[in-house]
Amino acid sequence: MKMLTKVVFLSCVLVVGCFNHQLANAQQRETRPDQEPTLKIDTALVSVPVIVSDQQGRYISGLKASDFSLYEDRVKQAIDFFADTEEPINVALLLDTSKSTTMVLDDIKNAAKDFVKQLRPQDRAMIVSFDFHETALCELTSDRKTLEKAIGKARIGETVGTKLRDAVYDVMSEEFRAVKGRKAIILLTDGKDHGSDINERILLDAATEADTLIYSVFYRSLPPNFTRRGRGGWGRRGGIFTPLPPPRQQRRRERMEERSADAIEFLQQLSDVSAGRYFDSEVAKLKETFVQIVEELRHQYRLGFYPSDHPAGSVHSLKVQVERSGVVVRSRRSYRVATKP
Repeated sequence: MKMLTKVVFLSCVLVVGCFNHQLANAQQRETRPDQEPTLKIDTALVSVPVIVSDQQGRYISGLKASDFSLYEDRVKQAIDFFADTEEPINVALLLDTSKSTTMVLDDIKNAAKDFVKQLRPQDRAMIVSFDFHETALCELTSDRKTLEKAIGKARIGETVGTKLRDAVYDVMSEEFRAVKGRKAIILLTDGKDHGSDINERILLDAATEADTLIYSVFYRSLPPNFTRRGRGGWGRRGGIFTPLPPPRQQRRRERMEERSADAIEFLQQLSDVSAGRYFDSEVAKLKETFVQIVEELRHQYRLGFYPSDHPAGSVHSLKVQVERSGVVVRSRRSYRVATKP
C-alpha cells in the first residue's frame, strides 16, 4: 500500500513537472520578440514621412513602394512599411509677437486666419505666440471659431525679446511629443531671435530628427520703436521726427539688411532639415501657398524600415530617392535610436 502510494505520488510530481515545463515554454514563446510583430512596430520601426512634388511644388500622387529607395547611412534598406493614405493633420501656428513685428503683426494674424480656413473638420491646430515669453493661446482643437478667436488675442509683448528658437523647440519636444499622426509647425516671423536658451545648432539637430515638418514664412520688419516716415529716413515713434543724416541712414539700413539676411538663412535651414519649406511673405501668394501646404501634409507618403541593432542614442542618416525624373523629394534626414527604458 505504501509502495502504491509512493508510486502515485511520484507520478503526480512528474505530471505537474511536465505541465509546468510546458507552461513555461509556452510563456517563453508568447513573450519572444519575433512572435510579437505589433510590439516590434511600436519599438523598432523607423518611420520616414516623404513628400514628393513637381518643380512647381504640386504634390505628386499615385506612387508605389517600388518607386522609392530608402538608405540608412548610405546603405539601401528594405521598405517594410508603405502608406499613401490621406490622414488628418496636427498643426502648431507660431506667431511672432515681438516688438520688431509691430508693423507686420496684422499681416501675421491675417495669414494665420487664412491658414485655419484650409483645415478640415478632422484636422487640429494650436496657436502659440512668442516674444520674450511663449504663450499657448489655444491648445490643439478642431474648432475653427476657437482658433480664430485665439489668433485675435495675439498682442505685441511688453518686454523686449524674441525666443523663437525656444518656442519651436518646446512645441516639437513637449506639445507634440505624445501626438500621433502628421505634425507640422507654421512659423510666421521676422526670424530675428533674441534671448532664446536653445542655440541654432541644437534646434537644427532636433528638427532634423523630429517627425515634424516646419514651414517658415518670413516677414520683413522694422527695428523696435522705429517706423519709416516718407523719404526722410528713420524716425523714433511718438516724438518729433528728425531725419537721420545720410551716412547714418545707410549704416542702419546695412545692419538691418544683414540681420534680415541672417534670419532668412536660418529659417531656410530650419525648414530644409525638417523637410518643410521656406516662404517670403512679400513674394509668395500665401493663400495659394497654404492650400499647397495643407494638401501635401494631408497626402504625404510614409515609409518604414527595421534597422539593424544600433547603440541607444546613436544618430543615423536617412535618404530617400524616387525613380522618376523632374521630382522634388523631401524627407527626414536622420533619426536617433531611442534609449531603452
